[in-house]
Amino acid sequence: MSFQSQHHSLLGYLENYSAHLETLTEDEFQRSPADGVWSYSEVYSHVFQANLGSLIAAEKCVNGTAERNSERIHWLAGLILFTGFFPPGRIKAPLRIAAMVRKISKEEARNLIVKFRLRLTHVAPTILKASPDRKIRHPRLGLLNAAQWFRFMQIHTRHHEMQLRRIRSAFRQADNGSRLGQQSA
Repeated sequence: MSFQSQHHSLLGYLENYSAHLETLTEDEFQRSPADGVWSYSEVYSHVFQANLGSLIAAEKCVNGTAERNSERIHWLAGLILFTGFFPPGRIKAPLRIAAMVRKISKEEARNLIVKFRLRLTHVAPTILKASPDRKIRHPRLGLLNAAQWFRFMQIHTRHHEMQLRRIRSAFRQADNGSRLGQQSA
C-alpha cells in the first residue's frame, strides 16, 4: 500500500470516527457493554492518545532526533505492517498505554480528533523525507522508522474501528435479549 493510500485511508477512518461519535448520546458513549470491556469513550481515548504518540515518534524520526539503527525490522512487526493486520485474537495494550486510557466526554473525543488531524496534516507531508535508519521503539513492534510508524497508525486506527463494531454488536445483543425477556414475561 502506497503512502498516499495509507494517508487517504487514515483520513477516511478519522471521518468514520467523527461520524460515529455524532450518532451517540453522552450516556451511550460512556457505557461499557460488559464488565472489563472498554466503552466507546475508552476506545476513542486509547486510539487518539496512541496515535498522537505515534505521530510524535514519526516526527522525531523525520527530525533526525530518533536513534540511528540500520537493523531490519522484526519479522512479526514486518508481517503486521506488510499485511495490515494484527494477529488473530485480542491484544492487550501494554500497561503503560492501558494506564493512559480513561473515560472521556464526547467533547474531549472531538478535541482529540481535531488535535490529531491538525498534527497529521503537519507531519504527513514530511514522512517520506525521513531517513529509514532513524527509529523509535514501539512497545510491542520494536524499532520503527517514520514510514512504519505512519503505517502502524493506519492499521491501529482500523483495528479499533472493528472494536467499535464489536461494542455496537454487544449492545444490540443485550437489547435484543432484554426485549425477549420482556416478551416472555
